[in-house]
Amino acid sequence: MSANTPVPQHDSPGREVLSADRGTALPVRFENPGLVPHRHRMADVDPKAAKRAERQVATLFAISALGTLLTLVAYFSIKFDTPMSFMEHMARTRLSTTLLGIGLTMALFGLGAGAVHWAKTLMPDEERVEDRHLQRGSDADRRDAVGILKEGAAESGLGRRPLIRNSLIGALALVPLPALAFLRDTGPMPGNNLSTTMWKAGLKLLSDPQGAPVKAADLRLGSVVHIVPEGLNEVPDYLEEKAKSAVLVIRLDPALLDPVSVPGSYEGIVAYSKICTHMGCPVALYEQQTHHLLCPCHQSTFDVTQNCKVIFGPAKRNLPQLPITVDADGYLVAKSGFHEAVGPSFWERG
Repeated sequence: MSANTPVPQHDSPGREVLSADRGTALPVRFENPGLVPHRHRMADVDPKAAKRAERQVATLFAISALGTLLTLVAYFSIKFDTPMSFMEHMARTRLSTTLLGIGLTMALFGLGAGAVHWAKTLMPDEERVEDRHLQRGSDADRRDAVGILKEGAAESGLGRRPLIRNSLIGALALVPLPALAFLRDTGPMPGNNLSTTMWKAGLKLLSDPQGAPVKAADLRLGSVVHIVPEGLNEVPDYLEEKAKSAVLVIRLDPALLDPVSVPGSYEGIVAYSKICTHMGCPVALYEQQTHHLLCPCHQSTFDVTQNCKVIFGPAKRNLPQLPITVDADGYLVAKSGFHEAVGPSFWERG
């Protein structure tokens, strides 16, 4: 420190005073600023205030329990499985959503606010200072630490305040129940629905969205047609089936196809799943000169001439091929369903 460097004054908190002739040396220890004077809470000095705080905490836990019960009652009592008009369905949905929101708010807020109020008003309010030491203390220090934990458990007052303990146990026992009910309502297990589509032998390939059958003779080299299966509009889960069964049909020069693609093609016409094997986006950008299919989401690129092999991007699997042929009238039909699951990976697929 040079002679021109300002020297900290004696009244600067938390610093040891250094003289100018000490150079750049730092103090061995800084001055301990100490703790601010402790202010006792009302519950620390007034037994009535402590009892009042205890009742407030128990009331908050009781509100949590009531909120949980309200959530369960609203969930099970408002039915949606009977015929009703659109307006009645909307009214029940609004009522159900409102009651579920109120119930969950009461359940979670009551539990959290009760715990915070308990800690702020009734648990010990002491400030302690302990010098730093090595990571592992001595055996005596470790025994002291265990003793401190036991002391903290005793100071929490659960043994001396059965009203708080019992109301907390009741609130904690009830609050997970809505989660069980909500998880039950997520629907049935998918089974093998993720691995199968509605494609099967003999189903016509219909253009999307026109819904017209496609003749092989009408397709020219470089033609691209978006395809859905025949009968799609008649299935109850229309959107789910369309999301799995969407296909892209492309006509190429048969000489360009690799041997793996030929058995599922018809005179250079190939059909591949439109669902990207990375994240399920629709692969619909076709480069006619390079014969590449591009996914617009993450730029995965597939080579149509090589059985839709991945040549760029994060996708790890080829687009599954739909084997096709023609019927007696020359319309494109499926020779069979997909030989593998379409779309991105899932647990059973690996």
